[in-house]
Amino acid sequence: MTEPVGIVIVGGGHNGLTAAAYLARAGRSVVVLERAASVGGAAVSAAPFPGIDARLSRYSYLVSLLPARIRDDLGLRLELRRRRYASYTPLPGSDRGLLIDTADRPATEASFAAVGAAPDAAAYGRWLTDTAALAAAVWPTVLEPLPSESAVRERVDPRIWHDLVATPIGATLAARFTSDLVRGMVATDGLIGTFASLDDPSLAQNICLLYHVIGGGTGDWDVPVGGMGAVTGALEQAARRAGATILTGAEVGRITPDGEVTARIGDAERTFSAGTVLANVAPAVLERLLGREADVPEGAQVKANLLLTRLPRLRDGSVAPEAAFAGTFHVHEAASELDDAHARAAAGALPRPLPLETYCHSLTDPSILGPSLRAAGVQTLTVFGLQAPHRLGLDRETAQAAVLASLDDVLAEPIEGLLVPDADGRPSIEVRTTADLESSLGMPGGHIFHGPLSPPWRADDRPARNAAERWGVATADPRILLCGSGSVRGGAVSGLGGYAAARAVLEG
Repeated sequence: MTEPVGIVIVGGGHNGLTAAAYLARAGRSVVVLERAASVGGAAVSAAPFPGIDARLSRYSYLVSLLPARIRDDLGLRLELRRRRYASYTPLPGSDRGLLIDTADRPATEASFAAVGAAPDAAAYGRWLTDTAALAAAVWPTVLEPLPSESAVRERVDPRIWHDLVATPIGATLAARFTSDLVRGMVATDGLIGTFASLDDPSLAQNICLLYHVIGGGTGDWDVPVGGMGAVTGALEQAARRAGATILTGAEVGRITPDGEVTARIGDAERTFSAGTVLANVAPAVLERLLGREADVPEGAQVKANLLLTRLPRLRDGSVAPEAAFAGTFHVHEAASELDDAHARAAAGALPRPLPLETYCHSLTDPSILGPSLRAAGVQTLTVFGLQAPHRLGLDRETAQAAVLASLDDVLAEPIEGLLVPDADGRPSIEVRTTADLESSLGMPGGHIFHGPLSPPWRADDRPARNAAERWGVATADPRILLCGSGSVRGGAVSGLGGYAAARAVLEG
């Protein structure tokens, strides 16, 4: 016997919850099926260290692309905090580094000079002006049906379009900046979860960079108070308040093109007959559930969470650790190092040193730590390693050693000695590889975006024929829509995939 329902959402990640809240508020009957014991997908908080009262953002960790309108529409009780410091980038092999302090322009200019990149201070200002102009053109379109590429291009200065969208970003940065260190500091936004060189002709790195600079119309990446679990919690509450049914521990085993979804929930197998199925899973997973073959994407990152007795000392005595780690701390991310790491990984070797970036959530939001930890001065570090593709088959031990070695290269003391021991006496460090993301989150190849990112527009030669195509959520089966990171404007914690799917349903 099948159970009729208006809409079945497969996957209870943040996009699925966004879609559920919008559709239930519109009076539709909605069932969300989540295979894990709780919802959230990659946008969750966890207490990974036994006996330690710290709830860390386990996978995704900052918010930029979640529009204020979605937060307002759904009444999300969520606080986001802006970080004063944009970044700190140590100059390898030296006791100097580049600190970008958004509240102190003279100090930032002096920091450029200190790393031998004085001419790049003005160039960096022009870069920020250009990315802001690009954001002003693109961001207002993300809650509208997909514009055509030409429609977006008409809103952008041709010089900016050429430099940031149409030309490999490596060439643009080489033309604009004199310093290898500065070029890399800017370039890393194009390589988060994207395995590419800076001059890759596919422009995958340009698309990734675009999403990293348009959020909120400013490109700021904010700290969610309470961690990423607070984002999911607010969305779950919104969906339940609106009347959506959320079933956890529901392992979907089959979807049919006519809208039947079969899932094992506890000891029972249940089949739902839906008017529309929203797939908040990677496109490759959807194809498998439909009984079809699909290409598996390849993720390219290492994620680590560390709990420290205090922040480590820097080699650069002119910069306080509280400033360096409050923003994005770049490690071995000069442009030449990024491209060398890509070449090594493409040849099948783990990059050494491993490029990575880190930040301290607890400096901006200490609420994720229990009172005793806060009183003791304990701090968190979130680490994201680049150019570590799934093909390398990294195990946690190897990945952890690479992360610690890269950090030690730029610090004044070994970081391992600062790790808080957990209740079992083990150091408080948790490492997740692409294989871990594949097994724990169902992300094929450990790809954090469910597959290569798409530009937030449609090609001029592909006019939209229906609501699903207008919103970038169409599949080959009319009754099945994408509603996750695999949709055209998916990727990162944004809610845009869920919002677009809901709009397509309501307009269809």
